[in-house]
Amino acid sequence: MNLLFDPRDPSLSADPYPHYRRLREADPVHQSPFGYWVLTRYADLDVVLRSPSVSSEFPRDKTWAKHRGGPDSPIVTSTRKWMLMLDGAAHRRIRGLMGRAFTPRAVARLRPRIASAIDDLIDAMGEGEVDLLPQLALPLPVTVICELLGLPTTDRDQCREWTDKIAMVVDPAITPQMAEEMNAAEVEFRAYITEQLNQRRRNPSDDILSLLLAAEVDGEQLTDDEIVANVLLMFNAGHETTVNLIGNGMVALLQHPDQLALLRENPSLIETGIDEIARYDAPVQLAARITTADVELTSATIPAGSKVMLMYGAACRDPERYPDPDRLDLTRDGVKPIAFGGGPHYCIGAPLGRLEASMVITALLDRYSSIDLATEELQWRRNVNFRGLKHLPLKLVG
Repeated sequence: MNLLFDPRDPSLSADPYPHYRRLREADPVHQSPFGYWVLTRYADLDVVLRSPSVSSEFPRDKTWAKHRGGPDSPIVTSTRKWMLMLDGAAHRRIRGLMGRAFTPRAVARLRPRIASAIDDLIDAMGEGEVDLLPQLALPLPVTVICELLGLPTTDRDQCREWTDKIAMVVDPAITPQMAEEMNAAEVEFRAYITEQLNQRRRNPSDDILSLLLAAEVDGEQLTDDEIVANVLLMFNAGHETTVNLIGNGMVALLQHPDQLALLRENPSLIETGIDEIARYDAPVQLAARITTADVELTSATIPAGSKVMLMYGAACRDPERYPDPDRLDLTRDGVKPIAFGGGPHYCIGAPLGRLEASMVITALLDRYSSIDLATEELQWRRNVNFRGLKHLPLKLVG
């Protein structure tokens, strides 16, 4: 039995997990008529993510460029320098410098500021019926990234608007209109960050942008293009995933009242439970790779030169890895959510995103004695890669 994974299928936005289950059971490793291999099992994804015969550097062929605005599209130039799209020495060099912003010590230093920002946003949100996304989940991550980089927090709404459009670069369901908007946003965002770098040259400070301008690895510095491109990546990866982790996580808890009650009784469960929340409804649903040599899986061989679609959301619900996978269980042992990637491209900002989401959930449960969904029909965004809500109406009682 052959099933088709079609990223344009609107039903995937509302609930992709039944479709993932059918793929895993009937055709877990198959070649799609769209031209790529589709993998849905945890073990297979783990092999591919760690394999030295798999690359993130896709050739910029006509098909790739067509779906992203044309061969001269600025977004194509930008993504070529994203460390997410690089391998080997180039990837290690950029990751080594960018990683200085996400060391455990650097992330821990942000905890007081994150707590303060959460308190301010919750104070402004108040009680009654609220929309958690625009009032808390959306402004928090971009505020944290702006402060981390040393950007004015007054610019956070504009940065978020650019980020929302640029995030479509990794969505296989992108339309020509989306690509046009995405490319226009990329040009504006690049110009903004470039001017910020010029300001740091004139007046260096202790922020991350100044650090990136001055830092060296083996005597080599990052170019301005590399810094700008990876700042854009930081916003896209750090903002989109954290917003979705907060929103999806609150919905998961509200739909599992036993787990919500358990977390109220034992708030420390969030420290490990945030990984179970990420597993249950992954904020990132898929990733793409290309094989540079044959890759052997248990039930198939992926030939060299193949494009591979790694279905993170499906792997996170694989019953061979997680028994009873469709149930949220904050006490589940051994959770390693593949939604943050794996191998050398494991998400560099995952610790910060998990910290922000866990602090938000803890603060909400501490502040409100009752939290309920204010709607029976949730609306999900039409972004196949980043799974998240359009709105999250809640009823809050202090």
